[in-house]
This record gives sequence, structure tokens and C-alpha cells, in this order.
Amino acid sequence: MSTLTEIDKRYLEKILGMQSGYVLDYSDTTFQEFFTRYGLEIHSQKYQTYGSSKARKMRAFWEKESDAIVGQVLDEMLGVYEVNCLLNGNQPDAVILEQSRKVVARLTGKPLAAKTMSAEEAFLQNEFSIPSLQKLPVEATVVPIIENRLKEAQATMSAKAYLSTIFLCGSVLEAVLLGAAQKEPARFNRSSASPKSPDGKPKLFHDWTLSQLIDVSCEIGLLKPDVQKFSHGLRDFRNYIHPYAQMLSRFSPDKHTATLCFQTLKAALASVAGERA
Repeated sequence: MSTLTEIDKRYLEKILGMQSGYVLDYSDTTFQEFFTRYGLEIHSQKYQTYGSSKARKMRAFWEKESDAIVGQVLDEMLGVYEVNCLLNGNQPDAVILEQSRKVVARLTGKPLAAKTMSAEEAFLQNEFSIPSLQKLPVEATVVPIIENRLKEAQATMSAKAYLSTIFLCGSVLEAVLLGAAQKEPARFNRSSASPKSPDGKPKLFHDWTLSQLIDVSCEIGLLKPDVQKFSHGLRDFRNYIHPYAQMLSRFSPDKHTATLCFQTLKAALASVAGERA
């Protein structure tokens, strides 16, 4: 049982947008994927003490788990909140975020680090070059398709079709990471983050989600941590290909959002091609 106080919970519920029953912009599927990385089945009966909404399950999670695991989960979720603000061109609620960070620091027993945006700003302001597609671990027959999608992404940016840009970036990222997995299956399957079937064996690569491809690619060193962080943002936006998901989240992409997603893709491609130091 965590030591969260009622005051702590009010700060956290506000920053995570739990008043309406949701948690950030997670769908039921992505919410489960998030907790699976911590070895938890968040949709199980264990966490339905107060009901079946994501917010109610989160409240039950706070009560049933230790400070250590609650702190780790909240630390990552606060990071997701900040990334979503950046990619949507919104200003984080600095006061509530700082108080929430203090709660996480207490739960994890780690001192509160001085918060700076320098690392994120450096990533966002840097201009990555698209590497030679011949260096990417994909089949030769797929290269022209990726090349055309990259050109189309640039064209949709110019045409202010920002949602299309995001979808194209997400599709290219998934294709390249899937190609990397197929090229080095043993390396990907040995990762502790690789998804397993009920029999304990690694799932077939075509059954992996983009989230799982990103996390494993980072764990084995194919992607750098900064790319992993922003790639999950790109993945979440790519999921808005479903109109109802976009409606529920009230997501409206602009030039800033599309530019960040395209930059994230370029950084990912450079990492996979071995062109980032």
C-alpha cells in the first residue's frame, strides 16, 4: 500500500486529467501496454475496487501497490504528460507538475532533480538528417515505399495536412523497427522487454505493437533514450487514425506537432542507421 495522502492524490488526479474517468490520453489498450512494462495487469479484477474506468483503476493501483512501484509509474506518466504538452504546443501546469514531482521524489526516495528543459530543447531544436535508406535494416523491396512515404510526409507538411504527416511518420517508424527485428531476431527476442505469448515464448514480430518495438529497440541500444521518449509520443498520435480516439482526446494537430513528430522520425532513422554518436 502506497503512502499517498489525499493532498498528493488531488495533485496527481489534476495533472493526469482523471476527473473525467480517463488517465492522460491512454486508451484501454495503451493503458494496459503501459502497465505491462511493469509486470502488472491493470485491467484485472484486482484493480477494479472502485469501478472499471481507467481513473478508478489508477486509484486502486495507488492503494494496493508499494511506494516504489507507484513512484516509478507516476514518474513515467509525468514524463508522458510533459511530452504531450510539448508535442501539442501547450504549456505544462508548472505549479501542479512541480508538486507532483515532489510526491514522486518522496515515493521513490530520490532527491528532486532541478528541472530543466535543456535536454528536451536540445533534442527538439536539433536538425537531424535522413540517412541513406540503404543503411536501414529493411528489405530492398520496401526501400522505395519508405522513400515515397518520406517524400509524401514532407509534401503534407507543406500542404498543412499535419495529421497525414503524423500518420506517415508513424508508419515509417514501425516499418523500420520491424525490419530491424526481422534482421536480428535473436537480439530482439532475448530482450527482457520482448512480448511473450501465454506459453512464454516470444511473440511473432508481426504481432508486436509499435510500443513494444520502440521499447525493445531502446533496451538493445538501437534507439537512444531521447528517441524512445519522443517516439512514444509519435506512436500515441499515430493511434488517432481512429476518428473516435481523436474525438475523445480532443486532439488537433498543428504545424508544431507535425514538425516534432517528423523530427523524431529523422532522429530514429539516424539512430537505427548508426549515424548518431
